[in-house]
Amino acid sequence: MTEHTDPINARILAVSEDQIPGFSREPFQEISRRSGVELPVVIARIRAMVASGTIRRVRQTLLATNLAEGALVAWKVPPDKLDAAFDFLFRDDPFSGHVVIRSTDATIPGGAYRLWTTLKVPAGESLAAHCDLLLKLTGADAYRLMPAKGIFALGVGHVRRKAIEPGDRCEGPARMIRTGVTRLDEHEWRVLMALKREFEPEEIRDSPWSARAAEAGVSTDEFFRVAESLQARKLLGRFSTFLEHVKPSQGGVRVTRFNALFHWAVPVGREAEAGAEVGRHDILTHCYWREGGPEFNNVNIMAVAHGGDKDRVLAHKAAIDTHLAEAGIPVAYTNVFWGGRSEIKPSEISPFVYRDWHAKFA
Repeated sequence: MTEHTDPINARILAVSEDQIPGFSREPFQEISRRSGVELPVVIARIRAMVASGTIRRVRQTLLATNLAEGALVAWKVPPDKLDAAFDFLFRDDPFSGHVVIRSTDATIPGGAYRLWTTLKVPAGESLAAHCDLLLKLTGADAYRLMPAKGIFALGVGHVRRKAIEPGDRCEGPARMIRTGVTRLDEHEWRVLMALKREFEPEEIRDSPWSARAAEAGVSTDEFFRVAESLQARKLLGRFSTFLEHVKPSQGGVRVTRFNALFHWAVPVGREAEAGAEVGRHDILTHCYWREGGPEFNNVNIMAVAHGGDKDRVLAHKAAIDTHLAEAGIPVAYTNVFWGGRSEIKPSEISPFVYRDWHAKFA
């Protein structure tokens, strides 16, 4: 009863992965209501899936692009140092989130950038300075910083996406979320730090926030007030159960096998329009306006899709390509970077953790 393919688990996960937006005072009750599965069963099943590794984490997500300086980073690392650099960024740099070794079918200068990470640093800190330090610590030769200028899709729901057909998309263009850092005071940071921490199995229960409020040193009502203020400022993402979608479960079942990063180069000035048309496709877990630069043939729209079959993933991309052509948006260049070895963790954004980390490594 711990695999994502179990019918009851699938009903729960179809909701709990990415269908609880913002902040919910009773997230597990909301999952129960939307899935039609009784609350005690929801709690027991999520706990069991966490214990078995089917779910790798349960947490309140943040729109960290609005809380910290952030970017996608491509790293050019000598082959003999690639695995060690991967290990360092995953284990020893809490500000690097997704860490993925990628390869591409096309021969381009950017193909030498095999190691890809997401990176966040607290507001007021420098992404470039942090990368310069990581360059020395990992032995990398170069990096390319690609901050998001706009976000068109952000929500990982692998179980829900299994039934999506190539070309399935929402009725209208995706809305672009603009990025911009919001500064918090110390009181808000205390609540946020308690809010975003991953749930231990025993914390998965009805009314889970009371203990987090005590952890932050505030009343439950004050915790709710701050959390809902953060939501109103568009700083919170969703409450989510994250599946282990790269590694097989204890029973040998994989949620997905292929992780594709799609690249498109569209005319300057049409990035927002193109991203809105790409981002409306239901298969995409992420879609951003990012500037790849000359190493990546000046791509400016990037999106991520996952799937169990490579040809199926490519069929989804072909459908997006066709839609762009039908929408009258020319594409000067497109490519796919395939994910290989990968590890995923939330990027730390705390200024306190950042200060302590730099005291150790700088």
